[in-house]
Amino acid sequence: MAALIGRDLLSLADLNSGELQELLELATELKSEKLKLHCNKVLGLLFSKASTRTRVSFTVAMYQLGGQVIDLHPNVTQVSRGEPIQDTARVLDRYLDALAIRTFAQQELETFANYAKIPVINALTDLEHPCQILADLLTIQEKFGTLAGLTLTYVGDGNNVANSLMLGCALVGMNVRIAFPSGYSPDAEIVEKSRAIANNKTEVLLTHDPEAAAKGASVLYTDVWASMGQETEANNRFPVFQPYQISEQLLSLADPEAIVLHCLPAHRGEEITEQVIEGSQSRVWDQAENRLHAQKALLASVLGAK
Repeated sequence: MAALIGRDLLSLADLNSGELQELLELATELKSEKLKLHCNKVLGLLFSKASTRTRVSFTVAMYQLGGQVIDLHPNVTQVSRGEPIQDTARVLDRYLDALAIRTFAQQELETFANYAKIPVINALTDLEHPCQILADLLTIQEKFGTLAGLTLTYVGDGNNVANSLMLGCALVGMNVRIAFPSGYSPDAEIVEKSRAIANNKTEVLLTHDPEAAAKGASVLYTDVWASMGQETEANNRFPVFQPYQISEQLLSLADPEAIVLHCLPAHRGEEITEQVIEGSQSRVWDQAENRLHAQKALLASVLGAK
């Protein structure tokens, strides 16, 4: 993975198909412990949004690589007092070997990357969640042995996860269907970018019909109906999104061997039922574990671990 040394990951579109496949292969080898890598580096975590899986998985991954982690919560740095992003970026560039940022605006992430020479990793913005999709693709590959030609159906809000799923699926040759209520579509620019990557070889379909989208799918995927920062909208969204719940009925329309994914945290009884998330077709806990292995592969690659 020499091609990724020193590079940023702000979007899945920063990778080509070959690089993405190699990351998944490296993650598989690291998970199986057939390969052990080491890098005596320092990773900074600058998280403006709450986190369980992202924070813990990045931390454990870096420790397992032999590196160290510094938690740079905005409340304990000068960021919370209004220090300009470009100033913070240039200072952290002198201290750290890599920086993972979890924030609201994609532009803030891009500004950091413009002013810092070290690798900057998108640990979630309102626009994209690329590290989550690395874990998702790893989970799907573990189940089916391949990715090309499969169909993933996402139902719910056209949010950052939906955006990155379109890019990721297009890059690995999967069909992707996004079913969402009117007014909650994915980012139009990312839709077009995903279709350009797919190049008519696979499908990037947008629909308001969750049942049609679920028919024959190999993967059903959902996320919360109100993301971080949208909590005040939750009550208003509930009746709008109710038809987009992954229930046993919706799952019955998918391929009999289909798996169910959710990036967590889950609101049982809202976007997914208790029966489905705890059912035999759920791979949610494998998916959560794979955040560790996928991000370890990413860190090892951009830091040039030996």
